Amino acid sequence: MNKYLIIGLGNIGAEYADTRHNIGFRVLDTFANEHGTSFSTDKLGARAEVKIKGRTFILIKPSTYMNLSGKAVRYHMDKEKLTPDDILVICDDLALPFGTIRIKGKGSDGGHNGLKNINEMLGSQNYPRFRFGIGDTFAKGQQVDYVLGTWTENEMTTMAERLEKASQVIETFGLAGLNNAMNTFNGK
Repeated sequence: MNKYLIIGLGNIGAEYADTRHNIGFRVLDTFANEHGTSFSTDKLGARAEVKIKGRTFILIKPSTYMNLSGKAVRYHMDKEKLTPDDILVICDDLALPFGTIRIKGKGSDGGHNGLKNINEMLGSQNYPRFRFGIGDTFAKGQQVDYVLGTWTENEMTTMAERLEKASQVIETFGLAGLNNAMNTFNGK
């Protein structure tokens, strides 16, 4: 099948728009903008579609809030008749330095509530995910404030380049496959 569901995790609402936790939304916005499309409201999320070389990329920004992301993933997978191998979930990762890319074909939720809910709703941890490093420069007990905080001035100086690279990950995943995406971008 030449159709892929690309899910960017984040929280809806203006107060979350520029937070670290919403990097999944930012990556999808970048990809959509680069391909001249925009999002429209759909059931359980905002949806956009991009076609490249005979492949269809269905972009979903769940409107369920992070902790219930699995509901939107399951709904859109069923609607499009896709398997877990046909999806790519994009989320933030505290364990990776800012801007670091890590793509895996499966894995634990690593303490990420969005991934935890997706694992529960799919009954599996076996689906591709793309973790975007947000770093962990916060004081003890300040994790929530950090994750829901905005980017530093220093991070913003390289954000455009990092988002462009993240957009390339999506395209490579759909056109060349998971293994090529991992070999090309992991650790970059």
